[in-house]
Amino acid sequence: MKSNPEFALSDVTAVYSGPEGDLWELLMGQQIHVGGFKASIDLADRAGLGAGSHGVDLCCCNGAGMRCLVRFRKVASMVGVDATATIVERGRSRCQEEGLADRVRLVLGDACNSGLPAASADFVWGEDAWCYVADKAKLIAEATRIVKPAGTIAFTDWVEGAAGLSDAEGDQVLRLMRFPNLQNISGYARLLQDHGCTVLAAEDTGRFVPYIDLYLNMIEMQLTYDALRIVGFDAGLLQTAVSGFTFLRELARAGKIAQGRFIARRS
Repeated sequence: MKSNPEFALSDVTAVYSGPEGDLWELLMGQQIHVGGFKASIDLADRAGLGAGSHGVDLCCCNGAGMRCLVRFRKVASMVGVDATATIVERGRSRCQEEGLADRVRLVLGDACNSGLPAASADFVWGEDAWCYVADKAKLIAEATRIVKPAGTIAFTDWVEGAAGLSDAEGDQVLRLMRFPNLQNISGYARLLQDHGCTVLAAEDTGRFVPYIDLYLNMIEMQLTYDALRIVGFDAGLLQTAVSGFTFLRELARAGKIAQGRFIARRS
C-alpha cells in the first residue's frame, strides 16, 4: 500500500468544496465514480441487494449513488455519511428536488466514526471514495459495526493495480489525487477478513482505462469551455488537469492502478 501522511481529511473537503470537485462532476456527472450508473447497478446486482433493504453509504458525496439505489433497485432507505459540508448540502437539496428526501438522508460526519447505530443496516455501500480515507482498517471496522450479521459490504475503490506502482509513481498519484494512501486488492480483502467478513469478490473491474479515455475526450473534444469556466479560464490549470488524467491512463494501461470491486458478507 502506497502512503503519504501529508494529506488529511481537510485536503479532501477542500477539493470537493471547490472548482476541482466541480470539474470532477462535469466529467463524471452526479455519480462521481468510474462507471457511473452502470457501475452502481452492476455492483448492486452482484451484491444481491434486494427491494425493501436499508443501506448506509460511507463517503456518500452528493448522494447520487443512494438515489440510484432507491429508484432502480427499490432499496427502502439509505443514510449517507460525508465529511464535506458543501457536498452534503448539495446532496440534501438534490434529494428534495427529486422527491427522495423521505428515503435518503445525508449526515455530515466522519465515515470512520459515523455515530450510526450498530447492526442497523442490511448493507454498507461505497463507490470510489474510500481511497480518501487515511485509516482504512478503521473504516472497514465501522462498516462491519454498522451492518447486520449476515449483511453485505459492497464497494468499489481506486486501488494499486496488480503490476504495482514504483515509489515515485505512487507519490505522484497520491499528490495528484490528494489520497492519504492507496490500498491494493489483496490488502482490502485482508482487512475485510480481519474484521470477520467472508470475501465474495475482490477483483479489478477493468473499467479504468476506457473511462479515463472518456474523460480526456470530453475535456478535449466537447467540454473544453465548460471546464475552462470552472477553473477561472486558466488554460494552464486545465492543461495540468489533462496531464494528470493522461498520467493516470498510462498507469492504468500498465496495470499499475485500477478500480477494485469488493463484496463481503459479515459473519
